Amino acid sequence: MHRLRLRRQERHSAAWFDFPPALGVPAGADAAKALRALPVEQLLSAYGRLAGRLARPGNAAPPMYPVLGGPGLPRTWQQELAGGALEGKPLLIGTTRDEATAFFAFDPHIQNLTTAGALDILTGQIGEQAHEIYQRHADRLPQATPAQIFTAVQTDELFRDGALQIADHHAAGGNATYIYQFDYQPTEDEHALGATHCGELPFLFNTFDAYPDSPMLGEVGDAQQALGHTFATSAAEFVTTGSVHDWLPYAPATAARIRHFG
Repeated sequence: MHRLRLRRQERHSAAWFDFPPALGVPAGADAAKALRALPVEQLLSAYGRLAGRLARPGNAAPPMYPVLGGPGLPRTWQQELAGGALEGKPLLIGTTRDEATAFFAFDPHIQNLTTAGALDILTGQIGEQAHEIYQRHADRLPQATPAQIFTAVQTDELFRDGALQIADHHAAGGNATYIYQFDYQPTEDEHALGATHCGELPFLFNTFDAYPDSPMLGEVGDAQQALGHTFATSAAEFVTTGSVHDWLPYAPATAARIRHFG
C-alpha cells in the first residue's frame, strides 16, 4: 500500500497485545508457540473480532501487519526502492481499477458521507492536500456521490499511486517493467464494486469455483474463462521468462503502456 504507514517496532500497536489473551493464551506464555498450536479457524475468528473492534470509518488498514524494523522490513519500500533493491530485475506490477470499493462499499458510515465528511476524514489521513485531491477526483467523476469520490481517492492513495511510483522509478532505470490494470466487473453489480480489490485472483488462478455467489465475480461463463486464460498466461510467461511477448514494456509516465485486462 502506498499510504499505509508502517508502525515502528518500538511503537508496536497495542492490537498485538490484545490478540493472544482473546484466544486464551495466558500472560507470560510463549505467545508464538501457543498461537501456532491453535486451529486456523480460531485464529481467523479472533482476528475478525479484533478488526471489528478497532475499525474506524475510512481506515482500510488491517488491525495487525508487519512493523517497520521487524523481520523482512528493515526500511520502508520507498527507501528500498531508492537503494536499488529491484535494480536489474524484471517487474510485473498492477492494480484493479476500483481497489478500495472492497473496503468501503458495505460501510454505511462511508456510503452516507457528505462532501464535508469525506474531506474531514481525508484531511486527517493525508493533510491539507486532501481538498485538492478530492476536487480533482470530483471533476473527473461529475456524477459521483461523495462516497464514490472518497473511495476513488482511496484507490489511488492506497494502491494505484504507489504502484505507478514503483513502475516509473524502475522503468526509468532501464529495467523491464510491465504494469497492468484489471478492469473486469460483473454484469450484475448490485453493490457497485466495479473492478474491486482481489477481483483478479480467480482469473489468475482459475479458481472460479472457490467464489460461489461472489459479488465481485458474478456469473462465470466462457468470457470470464477466456479472460482468465489470457491474464494467467501473461503472468506465467513473465514468471518463466521475465518478459511477455505481446505486451509492450512500460515507459515512465506513459499511461498507454499500461495493459488493461477486462
